[in-house]
Parts: sequence; structure tokens; C-alpha cells
Amino acid sequence: MPHKTFTCAVGCSVEATLNLIGGKWKGVILYRLLTEQVLRFNELGRLLPNITQRMLTNQLRELEANGLVARKVYPEVPPKVEYRLTDYGRTLAPVIHALKKWGDAHVERLGPDDRDDASPKRGPRPTEAPRTVSGPC
Repeated sequence: MPHKTFTCAVGCSVEATLNLIGGKWKGVILYRLLTEQVLRFNELGRLLPNITQRMLTNQLRELEANGLVARKVYPEVPPKVEYRLTDYGRTLAPVIHALKKWGDAHVERLGPDDRDDASPKRGPRPTEAPRTVSGPC
């Protein structure tokens, strides 16, 4: 369960960041806006063919509410809506580029049969040493 405040032990800043950009689609949306600069809703949808319109709308609203994405509506019929990263959203560029670089290496590491589904395979969990907790995180 996510924390409401981030004043706890080491690692909470990572959790705070993942609360903003985590999930299946936010990172990809941010990457597309970083590389394409400005995209309309349907352009984003075409770039992300597996996302539903509802999910794209929800993710964009959350990114906008967190100040990472700006939405501009033009008074036209039909309505024209553009999305772009805010100055604050652009501060994530090194993070997004690092994720892309790591992801490229991960996909390359996979065998050809596994590249269509780059997600980790489910199986027995390795035995882990007990974790010590030094705070509410």
C-alpha cells in the first residue's frame, strides 16, 4: 500500500517517483511525449495500439494532475486537444532515457522466442533472506 507521506527511511523517494510514473502506460506515454514533443490524443492512441481509450484518458489525466503533462484544448469543432510535457515533466528526461537504455539491453538479453513478451516469467520465487525494516517504508 503506498504511503501518504514520504518522510520515512531510504527508498521512499523511489516510491514517490514510481507513484507518479509507475504502471504499464505512464512511462511509455512520457517517452512518446519526450521524443515527439507534442501529440494529439489519437496520435498517442496510434502509437500505443494496445491501450484502450479509457486507460489512455485516465493515464493522461493523472499525469496532468501531477504536473507532468500539459493539455491544450483548441476551441474547434471537432475539438483539438494536444498533450506535451511540462517543464517539470521534462525533468524526467534522464530517468526516461535510462529506462529506455536499460529496456533495450533487457530485450537484447532475451532470446528470440521471449522478445514478444519481455515481461518476467512467473515461476517459483527464489528464497529471500529476511528483510529488516528500518521505518514505515
